[in-house]
Parts: sequence; structure tokens; C-alpha cells
Amino acid sequence: MAKILVVDDEEDLELLIKQKFRRKIRENIYEFVFARNGEEALEKVKEHPDLDIILSDINMPVMDGLTLLSRLPEANPMLKAVVVSAYGDMQNIRMAMNRGAFDFVCKPVDFDDLDVTMEKTITHVKQLQETIKAIKENNILKMYVDENVLNFMTHKEFEGSLLKNEMLEGTVMFIDVCSFTAITEHASANEVVKLLNSLFDTIVKGIIAQGGHIDKFMGDAVMAVFKGKFHLDRAIDTALAVRAQINELEQFTAGDKTYQLQISIGINSGEMITGNIGSVSLKRLDYTVIGDVVNVAQRLQSTAKAGQIIITEEIHNQAQISFKCEKIGIVNLKNKANSVTIYNVIE
Repeated sequence: MAKILVVDDEEDLELLIKQKFRRKIRENIYEFVFARNGEEALEKVKEHPDLDIILSDINMPVMDGLTLLSRLPEANPMLKAVVVSAYGDMQNIRMAMNRGAFDFVCKPVDFDDLDVTMEKTITHVKQLQETIKAIKENNILKMYVDENVLNFMTHKEFEGSLLKNEMLEGTVMFIDVCSFTAITEHASANEVVKLLNSLFDTIVKGIIAQGGHIDKFMGDAVMAVFKGKFHLDRAIDTALAVRAQINELEQFTAGDKTYQLQISIGINSGEMITGNIGSVSLKRLDYTVIGDVVNVAQRLQSTAKAGQIIITEEIHNQAQISFKCEKIGIVNLKNKANSVTIYNVIE
């Protein structure tokens, strides 16, 4: 259905429009909104953001049609206007076109010609709307998919390579927001989502700054992967920077409860499997890393207390030259046969 704003100070035009297009109105092909002058039309544009086109006279009180045309791009840049006026001389037609009119119909109105003009204008507007929608969807896709992956998706070999996997040497990090479950019990849904998104934004910026990438968001936790030169050092640098930023945030109050926002982190490094994990038949695949290194990193995070950055003794031996750590002790990690000595990264 197309929504059309008719702007004219002649009262009988509204009646004529309703009569001539009664079948299309009844069949929900056209819906008309009416205004008596340009100023009233701008109010209608605000009230009806889903308008498609405008039919506007030129000579009207309060605000004429030419002034209205000049104001439309600011009010709604997607709207296209067809001028319907008795002033059909070339000068007025040129003035209207120069101010953004899509087409011009002369009075007295030939309603068959007007209908054809409206259909042409509506088709143009619908194409613009589809284009804008596609651009928005593409931009949203770019937010979540690496540019190289987007480029690769345009190639024929993309579909056949979905299940190809490889080994990756890198560092994986899990960052969890502490006490978030308790916060959700005392804060509204909007407050919870706003807070979590704000914390995630801080965490993500820290990860990207050190060349890491976000593997996934899992509830109130973030999984990140670092690869390339000095991947372990860059991951620990990220953890220290993000922890410092979160610790500086103001306390969060929900109801009569006050919370000091903190995070706990687990980091592990080594060889991981990378590939598309999920259901091919459902066409839902998640390009991620898996393996023992990943599992240990997640379990290290689960043992970490608020504010701690936990690593294994093996990782400590690699990182101790660059970072100061404190030994915590021996712990048993889920599904691990042997106990593990863990350290907390201080600075």
C-alpha cells in the first residue's frame, strides 16, 4: 500500500480524490492524508513517517508549495513530490523541478494521467526504500562479519569451503562480568541491556586496540582470540587495560543495591582448531576456535575472582619476563585429569 499526502487549499479536491480513487482506497492500494497548506503538510509529515509521496499545489496560504518543496529534504529525504497546479507555465515548472519536485501535473486535473504519474513516482520511491534497506542490512552485516569474509562470500568456492578447518597458534581470552546475575534480579530489563552493552563496548574497544577479534558474546561474557606476533603479550596487555577501565567506572545502583562493576578473566595460549562449527542443514555456522586450549581458558575464567586475570603455570613461564604475576596455588579444572597451578597477572 502507498501512503500519499495531498496538499491543497481547495476543499473540493479532497472530495474529488476520494471519489476518483475510491476503488484503490477500498482495496488498500492507496491511503490518502490531506493538508491545507505547506505548514500543515510538514506537521503531517512528522505524524506519518511512512508517507511515500506528496501531491502539492503551488499557490496556498501560510506556506506555498515551492517553500514546502525546499523544506521536504529536511523533514523526510525519502519523500518525492508531484506538483499539481494551475500554474503550468515553464517558469513555474522549472522552479518546482529545481526545488526537488519529481513531476508536474497541470490543473484541471486529468485523473488518469495523475494516476499514472503517481504510480511512476511510487515505484521510484519503493525502489529507493529497498535500496536503503539493503544498505542498512549490509552495514549491519559488516558490524558482525570481517571484511575479508564478506569479500570471500561473493566467490563460488565459499559454499564448498564451509567445512574446511585448520590449526591455529594463538591466545584465547574469556572475560566475564562479575555479579551480573545479581544485577539482573534488581534492575529493569532496559537497565540490564544498556549496562551490559556499555561494558561490552569498553571491552571490545580494548580487544580491537591490540589487534584481537571478538569470537563471540556468551551471555555476560566475551570470548576473544589473538593471533600473529606476540599474541600472548597483546592478550595480557588487553586484559590489564580493560580491567583498569572497568575498575574506574562508577558504581551501579539497582533498587536499594549498589554494585562495583568488575570483571574476571581467563587466558590460555597454544594450538587451537579453527573452523565453521554448527549445523550445515540449518545453515547456521559459527566460525570459531575449539580445543583443549579454549576449554582451559574458559575454566580458568570460571575459577577467577573479581578483578583477577588467571593464567596457568605454563603461560606464566612464557609471560613472566614482561608481566608481574602472583602465584595463587593448585586447582582442579573440570574434566582435567591433572591439577593445574595458576597465577594472577598483577601488572
